[in-house]
Amino acid sequence: MPVNPDHEVLIIGAGVCGIYQLYRLRKLGIEATVLEAGDGPGGTWYWNRYPGARFDSESYTYGYSFSKELLDEWDWSERFSAQPETLRYLEHVVEKFDLRRDMQFGCKVVRSEWDEAERLWTVNLADGRSLTCRWLMTAIGLLSAPTEPNIPGTETFAGQAWHTYRWPKEPVELAGKRVAIIGTGATGVQLIPVVAEAGADLTVFQRRPNWCAPLHNGPLSTEEMAEIRSNYDAIFEKCAQTPGGFLHEPDRRPFLSMTAEERREKWEDLYAQPGFGIWLSNFLEIFVDEEANAELSAFIAEKIRDRVDDPVIAEKLIPTDHGFGTQRVPMETRYYEAYNRDNVTLVDVSETPIVEIEAAGIRTSAELYEFDIIIYATGFDAVVGSFDRMEFVGTDGQTLRDKWSQGPVTYLGIGAQGFPNLITLAGPTAGSVSTNFPRGIETGVEWATDLMKHLRDEGLTRIEALPEREVEWTEHVASLYERLLMRHTKAWFNGYNSNVEGRDTARHLIYNGGNPKYRKLIDAEAEAGYPGFVLA
Repeated sequence: MPVNPDHEVLIIGAGVCGIYQLYRLRKLGIEATVLEAGDGPGGTWYWNRYPGARFDSESYTYGYSFSKELLDEWDWSERFSAQPETLRYLEHVVEKFDLRRDMQFGCKVVRSEWDEAERLWTVNLADGRSLTCRWLMTAIGLLSAPTEPNIPGTETFAGQAWHTYRWPKEPVELAGKRVAIIGTGATGVQLIPVVAEAGADLTVFQRRPNWCAPLHNGPLSTEEMAEIRSNYDAIFEKCAQTPGGFLHEPDRRPFLSMTAEERREKWEDLYAQPGFGIWLSNFLEIFVDEEANAELSAFIAEKIRDRVDDPVIAEKLIPTDHGFGTQRVPMETRYYEAYNRDNVTLVDVSETPIVEIEAAGIRTSAELYEFDIIIYATGFDAVVGSFDRMEFVGTDGQTLRDKWSQGPVTYLGIGAQGFPNLITLAGPTAGSVSTNFPRGIETGVEWATDLMKHLRDEGLTRIEALPEREVEWTEHVASLYERLLMRHTKAWFNGYNSNVEGRDTARHLIYNGGNPKYRKLIDAEAEAGYPGFVLA
């Protein structure tokens, strides 16, 4: 008979996902504890405190929908909330529902091993402790494994340096400082204009540009917030019906049903709207048809040229290796205008590569640039990186890192054969990693909670995905990439990361079937009694 573990459930991560999973398990009367590496809740919004960090989802579509009382009492101050407000919101949720008493902070998980005889997981922490649990749930986020640049000499720099994920808690004085930012991905795009406007002498090192679109953020008045509150049911229902879980719904009319002039008029309207409209409310053909995408990309390129004074700089900021919308679009505020400032310099490292970092600064093939501060906006080992940095040991001593070395193999993004009782909330190939995150999270957490109820009610102590089902699912996920132009891009959606060894080939990390379809598939699995899993 299996022994009693220290905890019925251990949840790794106190971000958006882990907070909600703990709440739901608590409601079921299931004993659970959250293990969090940080010293407070918030996950992504705890760690990413760099200036300019904020939502690109509308604030009122990002918050939890499960509590009317919570919805009624929380006012968002901006259309797209900044990191400090978002962290306050998540801390408020934790305090309101008394979740902190079941959270342990400063707990970095280093290794988890399955014990088949006892049917439990042993979880080893960096502080030397070990905890056991019957069910292990991962809520570790898709962008929580920061990657440092592969540049020789980073340890020799005499000034201040850090990755944006590890931005200091104490205020950073930027005015008058010589600052370097390496990277122009989504993080860099948010950070660069803020640093420039803070009065730094800023040099941006760009490897390759991204297509960006204006966020058009603004304050939410008391009257607007009251109207939003009265329409929450409709807002969340709309999010539930769109592929990405956002308010923005694709235009399903044929691309050629409109003239070129009519398409341009539509794009002008979308470009002027807040949020992801220019990307997600566009024609479906822009994601699958090269000619349609090229026409839209040419429109966005015109906008960049209009906004950047120096035509040479403008061309450097226009991507040539992929089309608009074929990878996640960074939303920006005065990003392009930052390059019009006298205190901002752009260095194209495709022309003059970075050779090394020295005590004084950054040496390229052309010259040495001296700095007081170097900021690495070099992104993340997305989706699987946070799993790889922990060790999960399943049956017969196999590791999840080895199993996923050529790309994640899961069933529904929820379980993996050989790793019983490991439930990967927001795991690779699950629906939540390609949606407005909290909307996808609520779907996944509620499904996992119903699963836990079923296991408890039936007296079951073991669940494991069937190998043939995870093969089918993995092939299905791969097939969804086949028509999309994103298959040609070297973006994190496809598993690429030049700063991580072995991340130079395509891998299928996300589910591209859309949130409604994913929800139907996992609901059908539950209604049929979980036939894709072995229950014991």
